[in-house]
Amino acid sequence: EVQLVESGGGLVQPGGSLRLSCVTSGFIFSSTPMTWVRQAPGKGLETVSIISSAGTPAYYSDSVKGRFTISKDNRKNTLYLQLDSLKTEDTAMYYCSAKGARGQGTQVTVSS
Repeated sequence: EVQLVESGGGLVQPGGSLRLSCVTSGFIFSSTPMTWVRQAPGKGLETVSIISSAGTPAYYSDSVKGRFTISKDNRKNTLYLQLDSLKTEDTAMYYCSAKGARGQGTQVTVSS
């Protein structure tokens, strides 16, 4: 069974930083591309970033390019998303996704 558990969200001021983590199990993490998606209040899902199985970032949305960094640690079966220079419009529930599954999400709120 695929399991994805996100953490690291919170309340941060504009310009601040957070590091999201996604601990995984139930599949071969080192062979699997991983995705971060987010959903802002009242909006649909947005793909934020994708990383290849080998750990090469493959995609960033235009809205986060240059501010967010995706990475993975295949020894720890863990996916990361470093969020820097946060903006109020980054407020959303953030989910990691793989194998057609999503975790429960972690809330990021950017507010002064």
